[in-house]
Amino acid sequence: MKVLFVASANKGKIDPLVKAQGRSLEKQGVTIKYYEVKGRGLKGYLSNIPSLRKTIKQTNPDIIHAHYSFCGFAAALTLTNKPIVVSLMGSDIQAGAFFRNAIRLFYHRIWDAVIVKSPKMKLTLNLSEAHIMPNGVDLTRFKDMDSTALKKKYGFDSDKKTILFLADPSRHEKNYALAARAFEYIKQDNCKFEVRYNLSHWEVPEVINATDVILLTSKWEGSPNVVKETMACNRPVVATNVGDIKWLFGNEPGHFLTTFDPQDVASKIEKALEFARTHGRTNGHQRILQLALDTDSVAEKIISIYKSLL
Repeated sequence: MKVLFVASANKGKIDPLVKAQGRSLEKQGVTIKYYEVKGRGLKGYLSNIPSLRKTIKQTNPDIIHAHYSFCGFAAALTLTNKPIVVSLMGSDIQAGAFFRNAIRLFYHRIWDAVIVKSPKMKLTLNLSEAHIMPNGVDLTRFKDMDSTALKKKYGFDSDKKTILFLADPSRHEKNYALAARAFEYIKQDNCKFEVRYNLSHWEVPEVINATDVILLTSKWEGSPNVVKETMACNRPVVATNVGDIKWLFGNEPGHFLTTFDPQDVASKIEKALEFARTHGRTNGHQRILQLALDTDSVAEKIISIYKSLL
């Protein structure tokens, strides 16, 4: 089976998470080709239609799998007769009414299958037959590692507990202001607030393992990868109740849901620090396996969608 991935490369390369999904499918015997979309905004994406049509003709894939709605629009407007699968991400549900209506139109009339990351996305976009499928986690990379050497490698103070905000503070939806305000309420002197972003996909598991608590204060998410990756590394997590995080956490100790009140966030951080002090590790890795959110299990589900369309 040959699949053409259509994904944005506006940041110089395709999102590492899309590439990781491609690798997981290749492990299952699927041949993956890539079309890199270049161009900003809807007009920029649609300008790719002629070259994308040419790529489809040259590669002759069995399936076209577009990532994000704009890539799905461009793929559909090539007027190809190939089945089109579209993976919608968390940001797609924040689109304005015009684009949400466009998603629903293409979903009903043109796209052959749609994947969303959480039940909330499916409900918000009113896509009754969409497949709910969070991104998988590569458990060969995201796993429990010794933190001592990693703290030194990434410049974390070994004498302090590290609370990490693993996102670009300038991204509005990541809600850095809430994280910063919450830290002001922390009463403990032996902890430090760190911010890291623009890491390579290969550095992320090491940085997670170098920290004591990961903090996510997002205003919205689909199925946040950093939460699943942190769980796979058996590190405590504090997160706002967005996307599918409540489901991901389940009842596993060491995972703390919070409101958008900075004092509540601070309280949950302190509980997570206490958990790290008394227990050290969570059972998040096992929880990810239990939910079948490893990359191999997710790849098998995606392949089953492909086969249903052929």
